[in-house]
Amino acid sequence: MSVSLIEAPTDLLAELRRVRADATNDRDAALLELNLRPLAGGLQNDLYLWASPHGEDVVIKLYVKTDRRRVQREWAALTLLAPHQLGIVPAPLWIDEAQVEPAIGMTRLHGQPLVKAEDQLAALRTVAHATTRLQAVPLTGLLAGLPRIDSGEHYMVRLTTSWPELLAGQPDDPLTPVMQQLLADWHGSGDAELVTAPATPVLSRGDANLLNWMTTDNGAVCVDFEYAGFSNVAFDAADLIEHITGRTVPDSIWTQLLCDLGVTDANRHLFTANQRTCALRWLAVLWKQRDRRQEEFAVQHRRVEMLYSGANPYA
Repeated sequence: MSVSLIEAPTDLLAELRRVRADATNDRDAALLELNLRPLAGGLQNDLYLWASPHGEDVVIKLYVKTDRRRVQREWAALTLLAPHQLGIVPAPLWIDEAQVEPAIGMTRLHGQPLVKAEDQLAALRTVAHATTRLQAVPLTGLLAGLPRIDSGEHYMVRLTTSWPELLAGQPDDPLTPVMQQLLADWHGSGDAELVTAPATPVLSRGDANLLNWMTTDNGAVCVDFEYAGFSNVAFDAADLIEHITGRTVPDSIWTQLLCDLGVTDANRHLFTANQRTCALRWLAVLWKQRDRRQEEFAVQHRRVEMLYSGANPYA
């Protein structure tokens, strides 16, 4: 299967970039003239729906952020998956590697936001099944040698270096000794060693945000592969469950999905070590924003303590 189904619309992209750079124009009107409509959902980069001359809807992803090889990661993932025709990810159409605001064109996926599903268990089971299908695709090319963004090793840097340094700089904060004790418990548990232990690499989207998933009559589909790389089953299962968007899902549902996510008796110890590490990493993220996200921080604090207690339903 070809991964360059249509030519990149270089003239359209040049005009789009011009419109974006001109603060004096009526941007909505200018986009309408280009048959472009902004799409919601692009948190770090921008998405547009283009009614192409070929009669098909094309999603254009314009990269404002290009650090960490985001464009190359996403293109590599989409082109790696395209020949397998899984039907759960966008098909790549073209890439425009402009120096400023590069872009990728891809097919449009249809579905309902997973986070709005009434039956959470059924919806998340489709996510688990889609994830295992992605992980079954053999790793080749760029992604075979490139760890996913926000990998276990990346989390380790935050928990062993950056967060301890920030805590040390605020000795008078009443939360500092509490957070330092949690870090000490994590160090003493041996979790860090298990997170970095060798494991069979699998393809990973690299982003566990549930907002990237939609449900359909046939299962689940997902978008956003700019964090893609290799990972392992235990870490990705833990990262999915512990992502901040997963806090709306009760543990009584998550625990029913462990088998679907590839967690077995053989790798359960790796999963729980990764799970506690991912939860602690989110606590570190929220600690920096604790003044304006007080409730989220409190919920995450209680969760980390629960995962290190005898009440942990995953252990």
